[in-house]
Amino acid sequence: MRWERIGRKPFKATELLSLHLKLRHGEAFALASDNAASIEGAHADSILYVLDEAKTIPAATWQAVEGAMSSGDARMIAFSTPGEPAGVFYDIHSRKPGYEDWLVRHVTLEECISSGRVSREWAEQRRRTWGENSAVYQNRVLGEFADNSDDGIIPLSWVEAANERWQEHEDASDWGEPIAVGCDIADQGEDKTVFAVLHPAGVRSLQVNAKIDTMESTGKIMRLLAGREIPAIVDVIGIGAGVVSRLRELGAQAVAFNAGAGSGGIDSSGELGFANQRAEAWWRLRELLDPSAGSTLALPPIPELIGDLTAPCCKTTSAGKILIESKDDIRKRIGRSTDYGDAVVMACSGMNAATYESLFYVP
Repeated sequence: MRWERIGRKPFKATELLSLHLKLRHGEAFALASDNAASIEGAHADSILYVLDEAKTIPAATWQAVEGAMSSGDARMIAFSTPGEPAGVFYDIHSRKPGYEDWLVRHVTLEECISSGRVSREWAEQRRRTWGENSAVYQNRVLGEFADNSDDGIIPLSWVEAANERWQEHEDASDWGEPIAVGCDIADQGEDKTVFAVLHPAGVRSLQVNAKIDTMESTGKIMRLLAGREIPAIVDVIGIGAGVVSRLRELGAQAVAFNAGAGSGGIDSSGELGFANQRAEAWWRLRELLDPSAGSTLALPPIPELIGDLTAPCCKTTSAGKILIESKDDIRKRIGRSTDYGDAVVMACSGMNAATYESLFYVP
């Protein structure tokens, strides 16, 4: 900075840490956007509000800021990556009545590439990872408002909230000891073998492996269990059956997950059943991520995992049972198997969203 132009000595470290900077002709300070009361009543001859991550700012805060616009030279600038088509930030960009005095600017992918901020290779890789029509690709690459909540089983905004919770955990002590391991076992083809380790706070990490055989998979699972009496939930269809058998021979608590088997479970509302165990497991994860239920589950912000969890669509059959889109149909749409998502779904499949206690039984 050119301090002689600013008109004061350089900032001290204590000033920067206080989030309150005083200049000769004014001051700047930061406030939490979820506390509308702290924003009300701010007035000055000239005032500028800078609203970062505007899509997450609640309506009450927008109203408080609008109140400060009534006098003096008052302005706002709000910016954010787009999210679901809802909320004040979306209303501004869709030119809803009452927001005509906003100047709207959409930064396109081509502008980002030409400015050097984004590479075309990155955008193409994300298209292949997430699918061109997915909500996450529309949001994060094309900068469009989109959500898959109409027919998708897990809304993108719920996954993003879980990613933010993951970022908030600072060290291993925040997570607690592992309570389950989800194991999606692949053959020697293009699919990945993925292990998801579930802690009380959520899924701390994924272990991804390419082209390993069943005995290698068994050894890796045993190392993840580390002698703990916790379940390893393994996809038993295909070569996973051999892994389950060997784990049980070694004394591990191996739970066979058969996606196509029947389900006698019901959803948290007590109204809907499930077409099979796969539908029930995916719906259990949805309930664990539901913000209206006070979700605390954290998930790592891995691009493939985000794409997997937001990819499947669902519908309710005439018999009142939830049915999830087949893996073959998903593969046709996004060009790969949902290995990352399946491992996380299995890891969480035995958790009760209401009590967060394990529902597993070991046969």
